[in-house]
Amino acid sequence: MGATAGDPQAPALEDAVQQRLAMTLREIAWAIHRRAPERADVGPIPTTEIALLKQVVDVPGSTVGELARALGLQQSNTSAALRSLGDRGLVERATSAEDRRVVRVWATPNGVAEHEAIAEAWTTDVVRAIGALPADEREALESVAPALAHVRELLRQPPLVG
Repeated sequence: MGATAGDPQAPALEDAVQQRLAMTLREIAWAIHRRAPERADVGPIPTTEIALLKQVVDVPGSTVGELARALGLQQSNTSAALRSLGDRGLVERATSAEDRRVVRVWATPNGVAEHEAIAEAWTTDVVRAIGALPADEREALESVAPALAHVRELLRQPPLVG
């Protein structure tokens, strides 16, 4: 018989459920990232560069430091990935008009198109997988979508302590 509210086993059971959920979400994220589409016109793009391209598209005009902080990367790794994306014609850098010491990054039209194609490929796979679920499981996923969106926002903040 399982633990109930007020039962001393309840916190341990709750922790175990949260651990299983966290592991499942991690495995889903990894399964999605392994499906990174190889685009004929640019070849395979490492997942770090895909994440960086998404961030540049989502927050155009970011600095290298801002991009590094947003993704939890070292600035040197971010610069190297941006060079690779630039060599592929997916991003461009420009010196800030306000402060010539600052370089800002934008996605090129090809970069936006590539980002959209990758997002579409990933979304299509996820939609297919969800569509293959029984109706009750699809409804269960729909009911937790707001909570998952909240978890996503919390994970975008600096690491949680405690």
